[in-house]
Amino acid sequence: MESNREAFLAGERPSDVHIYLSEDAVSNLDALDAHGERVEGGIVLVMDGECARSVFQSATGIDPLALAQEAMGTEGDVDTDCTGGTCPAADGGDHSARFVFAFAEAQNEDIGGLYAEGSVIHAYVACACGQRYSEKWVAGER
Repeated sequence: MESNREAFLAGERPSDVHIYLSEDAVSNLDALDAHGERVEGGIVLVMDGECARSVFQSATGIDPLALAQEAMGTEGDVDTDCTGGTCPAADGGDHSARFVFAFAEAQNEDIGGLYAEGSVIHAYVACACGQRYSEKWVAGER
């Protein structure tokens, strides 16, 4: 059986949001165990969009829409599993992802471009160095 996370990453859950929270960035990761899936370095939550935005802001203190706006200005390389990436400001310090907020947009041939090719994953990262960056790609194409 496919998990919610796998379905999200395949672009099959456009009404859900994927949240990655680093174990270094959240004070009580154990409290989230019942709601998510433990991964190396943190936890992933896949949930309904409205609920996810609220949970993300409560857990991180960051408005996810503000994160997205800020991150869109800097293109980076986000891991396809939405749990990290390569920070474009990498200079030898700590550049691990503290948080990743991602959503999938369903295929839409009328828009064209990437959206005509399939569902598009939009991912926004808050790096430990303070940099915000983003990337989007066609689900299942990388």
